[in-house]
Amino acid sequence: MRLTIIGGGGFRVPLVYRALLTTAGDGSSVRCSEVRLHDTDPVRVRVVARVCEALAEGVPGAPAVRIAGTLDEAVRDADFVFHAIRVGGTGGRVRDERAALDEGLLGQETVGASGVLYGLRTVPVALRVAERVAALAPRAWLINFTNPAGMVTEAMASRLGHRVIGICDSPVGLVRRAAWAAGVDPAEVRYGYVGLNHLGWLNSLSHRGVDLLAGLLADDAALAGFEEGRLFGGELLRALGSLPNEYLHYYYLARETRRAVAEAEQTRGAFLAAQQGAFFDEAARALENAPALWERTRLERERTYGAEQRAAGGGGERDSRDLEGGGYDGVALALMRAIAEDRRTRQILNVRNAGTVPGLPDDAIVETVCEVDSQGAHPVPALSPGLAELGLMLQVKAVERATIEAASTRSPELARHALALHPLVDSARVAARVLARAGWPDSA
Repeated sequence: MRLTIIGGGGFRVPLVYRALLTTAGDGSSVRCSEVRLHDTDPVRVRVVARVCEALAEGVPGAPAVRIAGTLDEAVRDADFVFHAIRVGGTGGRVRDERAALDEGLLGQETVGASGVLYGLRTVPVALRVAERVAALAPRAWLINFTNPAGMVTEAMASRLGHRVIGICDSPVGLVRRAAWAAGVDPAEVRYGYVGLNHLGWLNSLSHRGVDLLAGLLADDAALAGFEEGRLFGGELLRALGSLPNEYLHYYYLARETRRAVAEAEQTRGAFLAAQQGAFFDEAARALENAPALWERTRLERERTYGAEQRAAGGGGERDSRDLEGGGYDGVALALMRAIAEDRRTRQILNVRNAGTVPGLPDDAIVETVCEVDSQGAHPVPALSPGLAELGLMLQVKAVERATIEAASTRSPELARHALALHPLVDSARVAARVLARAGWPDSA
């Protein structure tokens, strides 16, 4: 089986490769024989390839690592394509965040004005990738990591249909933390989750037929023991009757989060640009040191993830079990194996709605619980969201669709409309100024 990673110079790519190694010699019916890395930055992809090669040392049956010079070479006859690009690099993220912050708005990679700007820049490139996959690997499954994940997956689905599936590690992390807080093994719980990417709610949680969610929401001490409980607080969570994805902090506590971001010494994008820039520069000068440098940088990145939200929600460090529990890599590999080996599993994924959420179009991408088999990911019946949740989903979905259309047509008018529609952008005039600060479409 051949796996291609588009965006193969990405910092987190070795996490995916390391996860592959755990199944390299376990007798699985399907084994990955080759990983092709493709990236527009030849220096970064060379560094990442060296880190992966070091991880493979001494592992029997480790997949071969090969750098593909062109997109067509990378995707031709692939069985799976992982799509993990960052158009404009971390520098583009910094500009997106700054354009929003300078207008008094939230500056966050995937949410609000910055998320729209990121989508405008990313969608045209994602569509080109989807078209080449459709032409050169029509039987391949494309697993989209690229943010804004729901929006990008929806754009690519216009070319690849059900063969593109979006993933995010936030929902599975929420399930895991909620189960721990309730005192049970996350592997033994049943759960319901529905929403859009970075805009979803855990609305049921049970263990051996016993409901856990109501008791958890009523227990302030238990809520204080995990990240979302501290972020939102018991009073708000009991009013909602569910556990929101951590990204809903940007909506439910928007002022506090904007204040925390504004008071930070630097934005998350600026931190990562400096951190990863230093890593790649140093690793490129001494490739033999790349593996150790990568591990040190990875741990720092993981410890600081979500620091702005935690500051706005009263502080606290990340749960050490989260750092050990795996993220995108684990979600992606579980999905790939379920399809390749026809293993019936349940995962929270970004797929076509297909009637799961009444009120949303059937072809809209939603994030919900799916059953996965060799034919792909199929959403299971879900509890309908409440009016407030559905209203927010409808508004953000309208933003996503307007952004896709604006990016596809390079229309400044549609781009302004997409920005102005967003509930975290409170003025059409501000939307126009944000777009001007970002320099779109000239900056794309």
